[in-house]
Amino acid sequence: MAQQEEAQDPVEPTSGQQASDGNVDGGLEVDLEVTEGDDEEIIDEPLPIEDIRLFADVFEKIKNGYVEEIDDRELIVNAIRGMLNGLDPHSQFFDANDYDEFREDTDGEFGGIGIELSVVDGEVRVIAPIDDTPAAEAGLQPGDLIRQVDGTPMTDLFFEEIIKRLRGEPGTQVTLSIQRNGDAPFDVVLTRAIIASVSVKSRLIDGNYGLIRIAKFQNDTSDATIKAVEKLKSQARDGRLKGVLLDLRNNGGGQLDTAIEVADVFLAKGDIVHIRGRISRDGQTYSADDKDLTDGARIAVLINGGSASAAEIVAGALQDNQRAVVVGTRSFGKASVQTIVPLIADNGLKITTARYYTPNERSIQARGIVPDISIPQVRLPEDIARDYSISERDLANHLEAEPVDLPDERSEEDKKLLFEDFQLNEALSLLKALDVLAQDGTSETKRGDESP
Repeated sequence: MAQQEEAQDPVEPTSGQQASDGNVDGGLEVDLEVTEGDDEEIIDEPLPIEDIRLFADVFEKIKNGYVEEIDDRELIVNAIRGMLNGLDPHSQFFDANDYDEFREDTDGEFGGIGIELSVVDGEVRVIAPIDDTPAAEAGLQPGDLIRQVDGTPMTDLFFEEIIKRLRGEPGTQVTLSIQRNGDAPFDVVLTRAIIASVSVKSRLIDGNYGLIRIAKFQNDTSDATIKAVEKLKSQARDGRLKGVLLDLRNNGGGQLDTAIEVADVFLAKGDIVHIRGRISRDGQTYSADDKDLTDGARIAVLINGGSASAAEIVAGALQDNQRAVVVGTRSFGKASVQTIVPLIADNGLKITTARYYTPNERSIQARGIVPDISIPQVRLPEDIARDYSISERDLANHLEAEPVDLPDERSEEDKKLLFEDFQLNEALSLLKALDVLAQDGTSETKRGDESP
């Protein structure tokens, strides 16, 4: 689908405070990943022999002089993890067990509570709960701080240790101490489950508008998105899909190639993303092919602070190509690429190898995607849903309306969905307004020719 081109000269990103997106509790990585790397084109710089000797000297002193006996492998693994933690929030070492679990997670099924996390300045922060998981059902929210897990403080732990405390056998319980908006912490008891995550869901709203919800970017997401678009087109009233609501809220990211393929579903031309790295193979531009599978339907992309990484690639590509209106709130702001590298003895390494830029060469690192139209998520009072007004048809002996073909009234299911999701309702209203403005005046009932 998407085409790959040679990158031009790298663009230097503007300096700024580094933001962390983090990972999940044994689930799909929030970090943006590419396929497993190899050793081609590695920059051949001499090893710092004296520093390596210093490391060996320290290792020996700890091994022989520490107050308690310590396993050699534990020392080495902790040293490796410390080395990577000093680079950035996204580089990570996997031992054999972690590496197997990581690869299973990318396929979209894992055990845990279903939550995407970051660790910033020693604090464990919720990026987003994954749809239809214990974390989502318990009402955990983006920005929540996890202070304790089963009574153990989460400060100053390696990320892998945090993950292991959150994981467990399905059916077992875990108690999280949650702090929200600076208030006093409160406990939430969750029952662990197998998280067989469905990355794409879709449905029609009001007969002609398709809602596509992408929860994460995993191996099957692009194929599932294509199937969703085709299904919506076939089900649309009169065979016309007028608009698409692409919901990327609380989507923590996933795989680079999947994000590119998903963006390509909605683009007939233009660049999708630029990748810039130290190694020449990491300098690439990915472009769309010549087929927009929605046949030009209008698109509104919904984002929020839980939209990160791969989700930001899709939103940025559609925004820069003027293919969609982006609505909601500012996204997370993670614009780096991690490469997964297999190591000896079934270990693995995830290392940051590149930055990415939107088609217009924007770096959204630590900034995020700014929506074209800012729409906060609010909860409307129940009374607003009730209609207390009186119209002509409520009056006794009123004249009956003449027969006319009118669109089907909104279903109760659609009413409930849109009432409970203010941002989605506003995005749908926006698409309908754009459709009204684009009409050429040939509709059966023209505006302005009816009596008041």
